[in-house]
Amino acid sequence: MTMNLPDAVERWPIDRLEHYPRNARTHGDDQVARIAASMVEFGWTVPVLVDGDGGVIAGHGRLLAAHRLGLDSVPVIRLEHLTEAQARAFRIADNQLALNAGWDEDLLRTELQELNEDGVDLELLGFAERELAELLGGLGAGAGGAENDVGDDAAPEPPERPISRLGDLWLLGEHRLLCGDSTKADDVSRLMGGETAALFATDPPYLVAPTAPTAGTTGATSIARSTSRMPRDFCGPCSPRRSRCAETTRPGAAGTPISAPR
Repeated sequence: MTMNLPDAVERWPIDRLEHYPRNARTHGDDQVARIAASMVEFGWTVPVLVDGDGGVIAGHGRLLAAHRLGLDSVPVIRLEHLTEAQARAFRIADNQLALNAGWDEDLLRTELQELNEDGVDLELLGFAERELAELLGGLGAGAGGAENDVGDDAAPEPPERPISRLGDLWLLGEHRLLCGDSTKADDVSRLMGGETAALFATDPPYLVAPTAPTAGTTGATSIARSTSRMPRDFCGPCSPRRSRCAETTRPGAAGTPISAPR
């Protein structure tokens, strides 16, 4: 059987490539951003397929991502052996054939868990946040049957060697939990994922062990005495913790203290 194989991967100026005006495959801004992030992380791994005149046959999304990244050249493979009709047909087949594949979800869950433990940013894999949450939420289910069904509110025993490390971002259904530092803008930004909070719970003033008011005093007096022994950068409107709250909450957000007299 004779098959046409590409002779080489070439590097072309990005302006030499032309999008196919009747390309039926859509690429939203979010998907293009994900493709661009993947290219930054993994490099350009799949060349754009073009005809002899630079018309794109496959790789429209990658080309859009390249423009977003400001690249001036891209890797291409010329498919000059295709007739015009074959090129139009392959534009559809290249997308639809990939959609016909499926996932072994047990193997996928295991791979995702290990990648998460290795510190890989799972958002680079292309799954929507809800899909990742559902997949990671299914870890440990199925193999043990009823033995693994410990109930929604039951907490498992902590492992002898915890797998969570500084920088781990856990997707828990609709919730996100970051093992990080709330005084660092990058950590808070990564946790929020571009969203802003309508409610935050905090414990000001910091480093204070509140006590119940005694006769002749008030709780405020007790806090003031404790505050006088605190480092300056732990209180006041410019403290790192308070500024992080201000940066990630929407106008009119509510705040609630979590400390209580004891």
